[in-house]
Parts: sequence; C-alpha cells; structure tokens
Amino acid sequence: MSAASVICQRGESSGIPSFPCHRRSQGPMIGSAVSPRESRGLLRRWGVPIRRGFILAGVLTFWAISVWGADDVIVLKGTSGPGQGKHIVLISGDQEYRSEETITQLAKILSHHHGFTCTVLYTVDPQTGTINPNIGNIPGLQALENADLMVIFTRFLNLPDEQMQHIVDYLSRGKPVVGLRTATHAFNIPKGRKYHKYSWNYNGEDYAGGFGRQVLGETWVAHHGAHGKEGTRGRIAPGQEKHPILRGIADGEIFGLTDVYTVRLPLPGDSIPIVLGEVTATLQPDSPPVPGKKNDPMMPIAWVKTYRGEKGTAGRVFTTTLGASQDFAHEATRRLIVNGCFWAVGLEEKIPPKTDVTVVGTFTPSPFRFKSPKEWQPGIKPADLFR
Repeated sequence: MSAASVICQRGESSGIPSFPCHRRSQGPMIGSAVSPRESRGLLRRWGVPIRRGFILAGVLTFWAISVWGADDVIVLKGTSGPGQGKHIVLISGDQEYRSEETITQLAKILSHHHGFTCTVLYTVDPQTGTINPNIGNIPGLQALENADLMVIFTRFLNLPDEQMQHIVDYLSRGKPVVGLRTATHAFNIPKGRKYHKYSWNYNGEDYAGGFGRQVLGETWVAHHGAHGKEGTRGRIAPGQEKHPILRGIADGEIFGLTDVYTVRLPLPGDSIPIVLGEVTATLQPDSPPVPGKKNDPMMPIAWVKTYRGEKGTAGRVFTTTLGASQDFAHEATRRLIVNGCFWAVGLEEKIPPKTDVTVVGTFTPSPFRFKSPKEWQPGIKPADLFR
C-alpha cells in the first residue's frame, strides 16, 4: 500500500511566537515519513521560504498535527505510485462550495493512492491563521515556481499583486492547469490594478473574459440549472467514450448536487467537451432529467483544451464546472477529477482501468452555501483539515 507523508511549515509573519508542531499517533503507521532535513529540502526546492519555525513529518492516514502561524503551508509527500516525482499545487479559495473540503480530500487521494507530492494552499486570515475565503490572501504561492500542475478552485478573489505574480508567472510558462467549478471566475481584480486583466469580467480584446475564458475556456455567465434545486448528471459527449479522462466511468455515473453552469457554445479555441450536464429535476442521483430546453442542448460540464504561455508553450487544461464537496462525495465525480489531473500532467497512459479514488480518512462534505462572516470565526487552520 502506498503512503503519503505530511510536512507543515510555520512562517513568522503573524508575529506569534514559534511553537513546535505536534504529532500524536492514532493507529498503525503505513509507509515511511520524510525526515526534517528532507522536508526543508522540498520546501526550499519549491520556493517556499523557511523562516523561524518547525517542520513536522508524519504519515497521512493515521495521525494528527497542530501548527501555529498565519502562513501555514501543507505538503503531502507521495512515496509511491505513478505520480511519484510530480508536484501538484492545489489552491482553495471559494466562499460557497466548500473548496477547502474538496481540495483537501483531492490532495489526500492524489498523494496517498497515486504518489503525487501535493502542496495544499488556502485563503488564510493573517490575523488568526484560520481559513477564510472572504479574505484575499493565499500564503505559499511561491510553490508554483516548481509545480508540474496547478489545481485551482477559487471564486472572485482579489489577491495582492505579489501573490498574483506567482500565478501569472506559472501561466506565462504554459504549465498545466485543472480548474474546478468557480475557477471560471477565479479572480475579481479591480480596474487600475496590475493584474486586472485576469479578472472574470475583463472586457479588453487582448484578454477578454480574463483567466477563466482565456485559460480555462469560460468565465462566469449564469446558472443554467435551478441553483440548489436541480442537480447535474454527467453524460459522456458523443465520440468521447474512449477519452482517457473517462476511463472507468460509465455514462450517467457522474453526479453533482450543484447545478449546471451556462457556457457559451461553441467553447473557444481547441476546447473539446467530454462530459455534458443533464439537468436533473431534483438533487437525488436517481432523479429524472427535466424536460424541455434546459437539456436541449446540454451544456458541457467537463472539457479539455490548451492555452499558450508567453513563449508559445502550449499548456494542457482540464476544466469541470463540478467540484463542490458534495459533488466530490460521488465516486465517479472524484474519478473524473483525479483522471483529469493525470491527463493534465501527461500521465494519461498511467490512468488505470478504474482509478482508486477511495476516500482517505474521514470525508463529510458540508452543504454548499454562503457563510456569514461570523461563521468563519474562530475558524479552522489549514493543519486542522489533516487531523
């Protein structure tokens, strides 16, 4: 059985005194943990600054950790599997669909079952060190400097220029991207700011539709299904039955409680829809489709494409408008997203007949909704999600 090791870095920007990370065993340990020296080496290699603090190494499945500080960076080091040697940076930051739950479980699956090393980043309140997607602050984006894949699930974020710079530099190199649900409208950067053109509503001819349209293939348009009332069933697009991302997935097996998003047809450039979204009458997986125009034509809910970096390098992109943690509770939906990560980094030949997407540890998705500001307090720290 493969295993993953966890590294947590505590930065010093919060001004909180340094405390050691703690580990307490909760059962038999699987695999071997990386040493502190190896941990520091990984963080330095990925451009994450190591300041005053402590490094913890332990095994993912049966352990708990506690860290202090405003800029926690979680690293899951894959130890065996087809993804060994590949580094994925996963970025959470949406306010409605519990991206912090989806991204955490996705990282665990990719690392524990498939050997990818995953850096997991969150929107963090610098005053408390807790997760709060209403605050535009994602510590650790330096890790993109040495990433093989960026998985992004953010919504309308207004990040500081120095943080956006890491994302822009990554894109300029034409590196692979996987976008989930609200990543089509990942950024909301005001006019006059350096990186306004990456905003979802940018209308300049040079980068119309911002990051969402130019890189992922679409920006925010509208809800196509009735939000919170009609679900999404995935239907394999005609002619895409043998696409490697769909390996091990039957037609109609993909499901999500979130509604289908509107996209403009045809999708731009070399976009290829691989899954279409059948709007269902209810939020139950066995619900019948709604009659009428909502399913004629069906909107794409998963597609592949490429984009070009500044030097002309073509980067692979997999986009799905599914991704809420309640969507991720469905096995076929998890398999779609995990297979999409394999494909994006060029490992489509390594996608098995039925990719292992067994939940790692405990996964209890929260209903999607907007939380009030008070509900994000006192909040949880990134490391709390790996207990």
